Amino acid sequence: MHTLEELLAHWLPQQRWFAGKGSPITGVTLEAESVLVPGDPELRHLVVAVRQDSGVDRYQVLLGLRGGEELPDRLRHASLGGYTPGAGGSAGTGPVQVYDALHDAELTSALLAGLAAGADLGGLRLRHIAGVEIDTGHTSLVISGEQSNTSLMFGDAYVLKVFRRLWPGLNPDLELTSVLSERGSPYVARPFGWIEGSVAGTPTTCALLQQFLVSATDGWLLAATSVRDLYSTPDLPPGQAGGDFAGEAARLGAATAAVHRKLAEALPTGTVGDAELAELADSMNQRLTRAAASVPGLAPYTDGLRAAFKALTELDEPMPVQRVHGDYHLGQVVRTDAGWVLLDFEGEPAKPVPERTQLSNPLRDVAGMLRSFDYAARYQLVGHPYAEELAAPAREWAQHNRTAFCAGYAAAGGTDPMAHQAVLRAFEFDKAVYEVMYEAHNRPSWLGIPLSSIAALVG
Repeated sequence: MHTLEELLAHWLPQQRWFAGKGSPITGVTLEAESVLVPGDPELRHLVVAVRQDSGVDRYQVLLGLRGGEELPDRLRHASLGGYTPGAGGSAGTGPVQVYDALHDAELTSALLAGLAAGADLGGLRLRHIAGVEIDTGHTSLVISGEQSNTSLMFGDAYVLKVFRRLWPGLNPDLELTSVLSERGSPYVARPFGWIEGSVAGTPTTCALLQQFLVSATDGWLLAATSVRDLYSTPDLPPGQAGGDFAGEAARLGAATAAVHRKLAEALPTGTVGDAELAELADSMNQRLTRAAASVPGLAPYTDGLRAAFKALTELDEPMPVQRVHGDYHLGQVVRTDAGWVLLDFEGEPAKPVPERTQLSNPLRDVAGMLRSFDYAARYQLVGHPYAEELAAPAREWAQHNRTAFCAGYAAAGGTDPMAHQAVLRAFEFDKAVYEVMYEAHNRPSWLGIPLSSIAALVG
């Protein structure tokens, strides 16, 4: 029979949200363990410290324990294996089956009930927004496709996002969605509550309960559908092909500008001068150096990229900064019957909270979305038999929608991206360099997407 630490060491690297893939685990420690629901089945909350060559990362695991030799059929896919708890466990001292409890609606109902009651369970504090009444009569279902976290859909009312990789502190997703919702922004999913624990002695956001958007369609899916329509009629310009996305791109730009404006009204803003701009350019150059050493195909473009980063240090005036989304792309927005809604304000999950909450220029988010338009246009050409013939229409589609997004952003009162090319290009190139590294390590067949974009942009 394995120890719990051994089961976790085997199971964690198989999860989509595990950040340390490709590097061996050298140790697993349970930093915190508490029983949230006693009995059989039992619900436990774990904070798991995972040691690898790159350092130590903490992960949140909600563990189910059931007596017997096998799990019910509906839970077998979530199994970690068999385990014998110590005498202190309420599940008893005999062998039990251990599994990812987020897939067990019988146990997750306790989380929704705890949020409704404002309860303390084990070492967790479950709280709801003042004045909110939470309906506990919903059954949970895990939403598939999450990359960094695990989200539960409770009927058609709520989504509970469980943050998997834990960084000490208040998660920006809770902070920013609360700020925007309090100020009446229609462009965010309303937050209803949160779960808080303690990591390294610091109060830490473990989960966020939000409104479930019934009519929502993923922005990436909508853009991809438009691209497929274009590919079926490649001789037509993007604006004349069926499923033209430019109108939606413009409205998305306007929604983005409105969110940036609300954040600037509610939270600190500032400017950065020569010293800070030089530091920002230096960090971009360092990332480029690492990427070029790892991906030889980037070498022909390094001079052009460095020139774009250097232009940041030559701005005529200080650069305004504020709180921004921080990880913005088509997968972070949905189209509802009422319009666009922005999701996942947590920033880049691989960065500690203090880094994610640093002020930045809003064009960083604009640059992220522009890169996403390029990806939406090109990814369907990977392995496509007519990739060469469709490359030009793909570029036209991307440019068509990039232009529409920027126009919508400027028309809604945002900084005109076209009037601040030095800042926009630096952020966009820096994002593309990051993409080169990501694809080289995770999806080599997609490496041509950011490389071809860099070649076109630098050229």
